[in-house]
Amino acid sequence: MYQREPSQATSTTNLGHFIGGQMVNRSTRTLSIEDPATAKTIGIVELADSSTVDEAVNVAQQTFPEWRYTPPAKRARVMFKFKQLLEDNADEICNLITQEHGKTLEDARGELQRGIEVVEYACGIPELLKGEHTPSVGTNIDSWSQFQPLGVAAGITPFNFPAMVPMWMYPIALACGNTFVLKPSELDPSASMFCAWLLQDSGLPDGAFNIVNGDREAVDALLANPTVQSVSFVGSTPVAEHVYVTGTKNGKRVQALGGAKNHAIVMPDADIDQAANATLGAAYGSCGERCMAISVAICVGEQTATDFIGHLKQGLSKLRVDSGSSPSSDMGPLISHRHLTRVRDYIDVGIEEGAELVVDGRDLVVSGHENGHFLGPCLFDHVTPAMRIYQEEIFGPVLCIVRAQTQEEAMKIVDEHPYGNGTCIFTRDGEAAHFFAENIKIGMVGINVPLPVPAAVHSFGGWKRSLFGDLAAYGPDAVRFYTRRKTITERWPAGGVREQARFSFPS
Repeated sequence: MYQREPSQATSTTNLGHFIGGQMVNRSTRTLSIEDPATAKTIGIVELADSSTVDEAVNVAQQTFPEWRYTPPAKRARVMFKFKQLLEDNADEICNLITQEHGKTLEDARGELQRGIEVVEYACGIPELLKGEHTPSVGTNIDSWSQFQPLGVAAGITPFNFPAMVPMWMYPIALACGNTFVLKPSELDPSASMFCAWLLQDSGLPDGAFNIVNGDREAVDALLANPTVQSVSFVGSTPVAEHVYVTGTKNGKRVQALGGAKNHAIVMPDADIDQAANATLGAAYGSCGERCMAISVAICVGEQTATDFIGHLKQGLSKLRVDSGSSPSSDMGPLISHRHLTRVRDYIDVGIEEGAELVVDGRDLVVSGHENGHFLGPCLFDHVTPAMRIYQEEIFGPVLCIVRAQTQEEAMKIVDEHPYGNGTCIFTRDGEAAHFFAENIKIGMVGINVPLPVPAAVHSFGGWKRSLFGDLAAYGPDAVRFYTRRKTITERWPAGGVREQARFSFPS
C-alpha cells in the first residue's frame, strides 16, 4: 500500500494547495468539508485567491519547457506508472470519494475505474501524436504536420465525480506535453490531492501538475490569467456558458460541458422488467447526481406506462438507502444540505404543477445518520414538458414519467428539450432502434443501454446547451483539444541550382 509522510498526508484534515510538487498554504479563506452521511465537519479546505492561482500558473509555465521537450515515450512511461499507482491505491482513493461525496463504495470504484481507462488511453500518446508526412508535394519539397502542446492547461471540475472527471482532463493534457492547473470542487477535493502525490511518485516533474482549491474567485482568476492557454470545464449549464464566453473572450481554447436532462424512451415491445431495472440504476445511482443520469422516462402507450411504473415501484420498494460506506447501501446521501434543500424544493414545485408523486422519499430517515443529507427515491407520473421539473436539471433521485402515443412523438419531446447530453431507447425492434439512433438530436445515444458513457477510446460530449465548444472530453477530441497542429513545408534545392524570383502564387 502506498504510504506518505504524516506531513504530506492527504486524508481529509486540512487541505491547502498543491503547487510545485508540494502542499502549500496560501489562503486565509477556508471552507468546511462535510461527511454528507452525518453532516459532521471532517476537514477544512483553503479557498485560493487570485494571487495563489497566479502562483500556480507561473510554476506550471516555468515547468512547461522541460516537460514539453520530454519525449512522448517517456511521458507515456509516467502515465503507465500513474495507472499502476492508482490501481495499487484504489481502496484509499475510493474511501476518500465516499467520505466526502457520499456515494457508495461500489459506485466510487466504478468511477475510479472509468478514470483509469482514460489514463490507459493516455499511455498510447506516442501513437496518438503521430502526424502526417507527404514526400514530394512539389519538386524537392516535402510537407508534414505535427501536434504541439499548448502550454498551461486548466481544468475546473464538479463535485459529483471527484476522481473521474479530473482524469478526463489532466492525463491526456499532460501526455500531450502541457502542464496543468486543476481547480477541483471545494466540496470533495481530497481524491484529486491524493492523485497529485501519485503523479509525483510516477516521475512527473515538480510543477507540471498543480491544484488550487477554491470557489468562483479561483475560477475567474484562471479565466483571466493570460498564461492559461486552454480551459476544460464540467458543471451546470449557466456556469459552463460563463466559462466559455469569458474564456474565449480572453483568447483561450475552451471546452465547457454543461447540464443535462437525459431521456429514456420505453417502447411497447421492450422487456419492461429489464428496462425498469436498468432505469432504476441509471436514475437513482449516485443519488441521481450524474450528468448522464436518466431523469425522464417517456413511455410510449398507456399500457407501457402502467407496466413500467409498476415495475419501478416494486424495485424502489427494495432500494436500500444508507451511508455510502455501508456494504448494503444502493444509494447514499446528497452532497450537502444546500443541495438537499434544492432538490426538495423541486419536488414541491412538481406537486404544485400538477404532477403525481407516486413514490415520495421526502420522509426517509436513515437510522444512525439522522442528520445526514438523505432523500429517498422520488417518482413523478403525468409530467408534461411545460413543467419546471421537466425543463430544469434537478440533479437528485427524482425520475419523471412522461407519456406519449408514438415513437415519433416521444422523439419530438426529446429533441425539443434545450439539453442534448444523453438519451436511450428500450426496444426489441431493430428498425425502431436504428431510426432513433440516426435521427435523435442528442450527442450520446444508448440502445438498451441507459448510461451510454463512451469508452475512453471515444469522446464524451453532448449537443445543444450541454456542450459549449467544438471538441468533446477525453478520447481523440481531447488529443486535438490539448495540441495545436503545425504544418511544415521543407525544401532543399539541389546543389548549384539557382532560380529566378517567381511572383505568381506557388502551386
